[in-house]
Amino acid sequence: MLTIGQLAAYAGVTVRAVRHYHQIGLLPEPERDASGYRRYGATAVVSLIKIRTLANAGVPLSQIGQMLEADASAFAEAVQRIDSHLREEIERLETSRKQIEQLAAGDSLALPPEVVAFLDRLREIGVSERVMEGERDGWILVAARWPDRIREVMPGKHAQLDDPQLVRLYRVLSEMSESDAGDDPRLEEAADILAGLAEQAYTSGEINLGDVSHDDLPFDLLDALAVEYDPRAERLLDLMRERGWASWTRPERLAAPPD
Repeated sequence: MLTIGQLAAYAGVTVRAVRHYHQIGLLPEPERDASGYRRYGATAVVSLIKIRTLANAGVPLSQIGQMLEADASAFAEAVQRIDSHLREEIERLETSRKQIEQLAAGDSLALPPEVVAFLDRLREIGVSERVMEGERDGWILVAARWPDRIREVMPGKHAQLDDPQLVRLYRVLSEMSESDAGDDPRLEEAADILAGLAEQAYTSGEINLGDVSHDDLPFDLLDALAVEYDPRAERLLDLMRERGWASWTRPERLAAPPD
């Protein structure tokens, strides 16, 4: 007759596991002997080995009791169900592994390849990492809201990077990101460039928001994101309005520029 420690050691489990199996009714708990100890026989050892084997195979503890009592046919069906569940779990874990790989890849997390390529071009022209973080998170908001529009708009975004004014804007913003000066004179230059780009797009008819024009939430979130990354963005929004434009995310001309 074995003590609980000897039983656990023989079956290759911990004493804590044995006590847990007692608690959930998976392994019968013997009565104490005259000395006050619980003693286990050969049947308990066999039962514990079966429990350990099924548990190590991934069978939920809640199902092990039924499987131990099942006949050959029912046992086979239960194994088949568990196998199907494990296959699904493996697929889920493989998906999780791919997502973890994306975490290591940085920009590719939650972003399609077209946007990642655009971000790579921004780095090539010298955009600072602080500005890149805001740009990346902004595109995450856009891609989540309009996933089917990304492939359509990205060629235009790449073409815009051929405009020296836009490149200058990113460089000004990058220079500003290295300073925490509240009233940075470069805000005026950034606002002038943004207003000029908005005027150019408006005049040429490039601004065509189509069916997304009435979807205010993403644009509001983009403006809010910029302010959360750098509170000076609030001042930049004011400067844009002074120049007759609602914002940089949705360059709509105001009815009349403020005095």
